[in-house]
Amino acid sequence: MKTVLYSDDIALVTYWQKVLGSSCQVIDTFEALESLKNSILVINYGACTQNNQEVFKKLNAQGNSILILDRLPDFLKAKQLLSMGIKGYGNALMRDHYLQSAIETIKDGLVWLYPEFTTALIQEIDNPLHDESEQYLEKLTKREQEVALLLKEGAPYKVVAEELGITTRTVKAHAQHIYEKLNVKDRLGLALLLK
Repeated sequence: MKTVLYSDDIALVTYWQKVLGSSCQVIDTFEALESLKNSILVINYGACTQNNQEVFKKLNAQGNSILILDRLPDFLKAKQLLSMGIKGYGNALMRDHYLQSAIETIKDGLVWLYPEFTTALIQEIDNPLHDESEQYLEKLTKREQEVALLLKEGAPYKVVAEELGITTRTVKAHAQHIYEKLNVKDRLGLALLLK
């Protein structure tokens, strides 16, 4: 999948190219995006038109995955864009490792959100613990259960590490095992399964 960049802000495009490499294609007009197929589209939110929903729908139907980057990211905008089929949303000037992670996550067919937004989404899920959740937890080791229960509440890896007295790297390793055992892809999937 090729990566295509679009922004009306040349400084943003220059930054994105620096982070993602010169293999990215740059598009000059929003209309030029509409002809693209099977690409990852990185679009500056400020450069979007009023009729975004229809354009995004068309782009999704053509096999594209869209990452919207915004200079002033907002949780409500994130929810709205996700409901339109956007595969990622974050800060237009986020650190390079986040931007690279977003592209890789989207290439893998997953949804990527800025970590704080993922936590906020998880915390919004308001379902009581189901009996089914107990049977999922039984598939995990005791330590994995502790990690899973903290993650389902939206705790970031760093907070889980501090709470359990382990390293963030160990939390990530436990999380990966949990996701594999429970057949979910990420923290949001885990939260939906266990809440």
